[in-house]
Amino acid sequence: MNIIIPMAGKGSRLRPHTLTTPKPLVPVAGKPIVEWLAGDLIALCPEKIDTIGFIIGDFGPEVEVNLIAVAERLGAKGKIFYQEEALGTAHAIYCAKELLEGPTIIAFADTLFKTDYKINPDDEGVIFVQRVEDPSAFGVVKLAEEGYITDFIEKPKTFVSDMAIIGIYYFRDGHKLRTQIQHLIDNKITTSGEYQLTDAMETLKRGGARYIPGEVVEWLDCGNKNATVNTNQRMLEIKLGQGQVHESVKTENSVLIQPCFIDEDVVIWNSVVGPHVSVGQGSIILNSVISNSIIQKNSHIQSVITDNSMIGNHVKYDGRSKDLSIGDYTCIKE
Repeated sequence: MNIIIPMAGKGSRLRPHTLTTPKPLVPVAGKPIVEWLAGDLIALCPEKIDTIGFIIGDFGPEVEVNLIAVAERLGAKGKIFYQEEALGTAHAIYCAKELLEGPTIIAFADTLFKTDYKINPDDEGVIFVQRVEDPSAFGVVKLAEEGYITDFIEKPKTFVSDMAIIGIYYFRDGHKLRTQIQHLIDNKITTSGEYQLTDAMETLKRGGARYIPGEVVEWLDCGNKNATVNTNQRMLEIKLGQGQVHESVKTENSVLIQPCFIDEDVVIWNSVVGPHVSVGQGSIILNSVISNSIIQKNSHIQSVITDNSMIGNHVKYDGRSKDLSIGDYTCIKE
């Protein structure tokens, strides 16, 4: 069984953080987004995952090494594929066509979720959904009385369903999907100029394929700074409970309010940190009050009172009270 994770997008809404780090490798609650995602996908599966395929752009060798390491930490083989041109969701998946054999999960990389659903190996296909208040902003599915999916509707202008597609799919026979995507590409069958996964699924459905919805109870977004900080908060609550503080952390005259993730070799002096704060390896926090924020590796934060902030790697910030979004290698003194 394989997992395919398309992640070639630029993550422009999360800049400046994605100028130096692809969005799926941005950490929340102590792990890269894509590692939380892949781990939760593995927990859904009735079979062992053999390979996790990451579909990327020109991200460089360091990113590729990190992605292979993510797969290996999860007990799978990692493999890198490249999408050189953004030609749609089906085209992205087809870049990893060699993994479209047998049971396959496809998950777009900015989606974290919470669910009690488990994949049944007898299911032909599962499309993961969440009920939303305003379905007009999403692709949705419509169901027959028997519970099977009858239609895929993109951003419906009138109400047809409140079950939004969250970007995670299971196919019992990946080769059938591969054949249909190849048919779209060979015959230049596009929607809005792109090769779409829903077009391939629609054709398979008309040929008799039966898809069912897999409902999630929480769908977490990492599209922009505020959404990512909120996702960090929820992942700390869901995954770490009472928090996690590495034994090497040094604190003096400070208070940690859980849940927090504090990585190794962090120094915290004369400060209040938490709740809902993640601090990366080697960072230093002095004379500050920090809540509901993400601070990445090797940053030096001093004399700050901040909430709802995201601070990158190797940042030096000595400043005032702020809602911050500071990218890597920034130096600010106020």
